[in-house]
Amino acid sequence: EPIAVVGRGCVLPDALDPDTFWENIAAGRDSLSAVPEGRWRLPHRFAMGSVDDHLDRTWTDRGGYVRGFDAVFDPGGFAMAPEEILALDPLFHWVMHGARQALGEAGCAGPLPRAGLVLGNLSYPTAAGSAFAEHVWLSALPPSSREALLTGGRRERPDARNRFSSGLPARLAARALGLGAGAWALDAACASSLYAIKLACDRLHDGTADLMVAGAVNRVDNLFLHVGFCGLSAVSATGRGRPFDRAADGLTHGEGAGFVALTRLSRA
Repeated sequence: EPIAVVGRGCVLPDALDPDTFWENIAAGRDSLSAVPEGRWRLPHRFAMGSVDDHLDRTWTDRGGYVRGFDAVFDPGGFAMAPEEILALDPLFHWVMHGARQALGEAGCAGPLPRAGLVLGNLSYPTAAGSAFAEHVWLSALPPSSREALLTGGRRERPDARNRFSSGLPARLAARALGLGAGAWALDAACASSLYAIKLACDRLHDGTADLMVAGAVNRVDNLFLHVGFCGLSAVSATGRGRPFDRAADGLTHGEGAGFVALTRLSRA
């Protein structure tokens, strides 16, 4: 049976909702930029190298970065306490916000016992996960070193739930939105969102769900991606991603989240 798209949601560079994203596409807007200040948590001089010299460094900080999300995110209205949500990494927030957008456009609100979520999610450390590990390591140092290094925002240990950045975002988003037909995450690299949609359609076709939210998120600690893919010589030296173009010279990283709400056409 055909599957209908009944809702959309997104958190993307220069586009915190689907309509703005479409307007950017229609206008040919370039949303790539230098990394926001403070995102890498270390001075640029320690992270930046060159195309010819980049061992454990990156030769570019250019990418697609989400800005302004905190101004639009409302942690209220979920089946979780706002303070519990705000203690989590932005990755969790993007999933909850984008999935809620898609459900809202579909005219649905929880509890939804026959609705589920499939999330494509890169299994890399998040910023909060990295900060948690950093706090653990620094806390194990001798007192003099610990006091010298655990300064400012580093003194407070991040919420321990941020260690579980692969599957937990899907589980908590389903709980927060009242989705009762299951939730899980997968990592199929660049194909993750396509697999999420396929698996969501399977749930609709086999009758185990009547409504599925499918999508993917990337909000990993961005420096890991830049350094790792430069190590593979996979990052564009010109800072331009050109898929399937003869002038392509590598990829350019972008972050964000995108979701669709799906149901069988007969129910749409």
